[in-house]
Amino acid sequence: MHSNTVDKKAEEDFKNLKGHIAIGHNRYSTSGGLSYEHTQPVVLKNDIVALAHNGTLPETKKLERFLSAIGLYTKGHNDSELMQMLIKYYLVKKYSLEDAVLESLPLFTGAYCLVIMTKNKLVAVRDPYGIRPLSLGKLNGGYVVSSETCAFDTINATFIREINPGEMVTLDERGITTKQFAPTNHKLDIFEFVYFARPDSMLMGKRVYKVREKLGLTLAKEFPLKADVVIPVPESSIPAALGYAHQTNIPFEYGLIKNRYIGRTFIMPDQRLRDRGVQMKLNPVREIIENKRVVLIDDSIVRGTTLKILVRMLREVGAKEVHVLSSCPPVKFPDFYGINTPTQKELIASHKTTPQIKKHIGADSLYFLSYKGLLDSVGLPENLFCTSCFTGEYPIDIGSNIKKITGAKILQPLSSQNGKTEQLAVLISNKGTGSNLKAIINAKKEKKIPATISLVVSDRKDAQGLQHAIDNNIPYIVKQLKDKSKRDSYGKDLAEILNSYHITTAILAGFMTILPTSYFTTFRGITLNIHPGLIPDDKKKPFRFPDGTVAPWNQGIMTEKAVENFLRYRYAGSTVHIVTQEADFGPVLERRIIKTKRNDTVQTLYARLKKEEHKGLVKSIKKLVKK
Repeated sequence: MHSNTVDKKAEEDFKNLKGHIAIGHNRYSTSGGLSYEHTQPVVLKNDIVALAHNGTLPETKKLERFLSAIGLYTKGHNDSELMQMLIKYYLVKKYSLEDAVLESLPLFTGAYCLVIMTKNKLVAVRDPYGIRPLSLGKLNGGYVVSSETCAFDTINATFIREINPGEMVTLDERGITTKQFAPTNHKLDIFEFVYFARPDSMLMGKRVYKVREKLGLTLAKEFPLKADVVIPVPESSIPAALGYAHQTNIPFEYGLIKNRYIGRTFIMPDQRLRDRGVQMKLNPVREIIENKRVVLIDDSIVRGTTLKILVRMLREVGAKEVHVLSSCPPVKFPDFYGINTPTQKELIASHKTTPQIKKHIGADSLYFLSYKGLLDSVGLPENLFCTSCFTGEYPIDIGSNIKKITGAKILQPLSSQNGKTEQLAVLISNKGTGSNLKAIINAKKEKKIPATISLVVSDRKDAQGLQHAIDNNIPYIVKQLKDKSKRDSYGKDLAEILNSYHITTAILAGFMTILPTSYFTTFRGITLNIHPGLIPDDKKKPFRFPDGTVAPWNQGIMTEKAVENFLRYRYAGSTVHIVTQEADFGPVLERRIIKTKRNDTVQTLYARLKKEEHKGLVKSIKKLVKK
């Protein structure tokens, strides 16, 4: 059918749809069947609820047993249909949609991002591990939910935030309400960065394109080759190939042209279709390849069938050498959380060594990005990711499937520590010794604060405090502001990083970068600052020392100068306060005051003041947790 005819038909279809709420789905099913009858959203004629599901429940026996016990027929239904069936059951019993979902969730064992719709309400749910992404946006006064942020760009919607793992978001005529139904144990599938997600999407505060480009840069550092041309396997490998070419100064060319009417062959459910699809999908350009030493970059090597065909095609048009590089480590374990890799024996790296794979695909050489290189390129801690396809460590129980996989194990879930746990991020700089961070670490070890130090951020790569993070196995990142004109984007990026770690309190412990409004409007937690002066409760009412003299506020003054000012008074002090969008001002949690001594210097007074500052900081954190 001609494309114009298709477009007109699509427009006519949309004109016939009435209503103010809708859900859609464009992904094949991965559990219980692959035929057309399992197309989503799951909804039958005159149904009271529709459901769209991204992910897979690898174990549905418990769910099936429950449905059978209440008289519902389960045979021939896949996991998504079983979920819709249970939610519908509770709706018929007059539960609200939210309560029906909450009642059903304990039986959903696996990875799920769900969008569930009734006539007047929409609920979005993300499993407690966040294996698959799910984001919230705003459009024309209403809200939209999508598995990828690039969908918001397409319809001119505004990205608000990622939906948290273990969170339920309800959209109705009243607006938006949220509920954290389970503790978060963030385990995003790292393969989203490698291949699954579109490059123009954002994940955990990072642009997928830039991460893939970094994968190529790291690959080039690990395996710099001598060649004439770098060629990507389009399209998901293009950023990595550009990164590799940039790092090695080898020319980048589009030596394989993609037929854009053929979809992704990796996720085709039938091997025969995959093999035929490769040849229809990609066509080599002889002038780019002939008599050249070719570096062929692929995002991953899963079954090896695509690369075997491509290497042969390149040789047929005259390639002198073909060197294949993968921008991720060998894929040795199948996915059970929503991608069609059903058996381990289909994964070539699970039963062949790298030299054996090289021989199988017919390449002159073959290299895989290291596991460390993958993590370094993503730039976030390993514990935030599901890396099961590389390590065989599955964060969610995969049921009886575990018996079929050599070398696999189920990770034990993290303890919720009997209630709400404060997730702290400590923001440091290169000035000072990181003593505030050390004080928080010691307080945690001594069980003085029921908090987890989840992240350390430095705005300088030479910060001494980073060694404290390293010594105590605390994830850390360096986030520098190199161009002050980009302060707004810096603030937003920093806030998104904190949000991705589910930080509840960020502590500015000597952080030298002034945070812009974009940080405060994006970060969902509380920000504390340790001020070297005694700030007032109200700007119009200055704080007074015990002797009645007005204490110096020292807003915007560096620590040494602030302490120097205190030498003129009988007292000195510091403040721990919540930071609002007004620079360095907000509700005071703790003040610490000490007497100055006649022979005090800046150094001696500062040393005594720091001890009090540490006590005030620990007490402030305890106050926040109690709230």
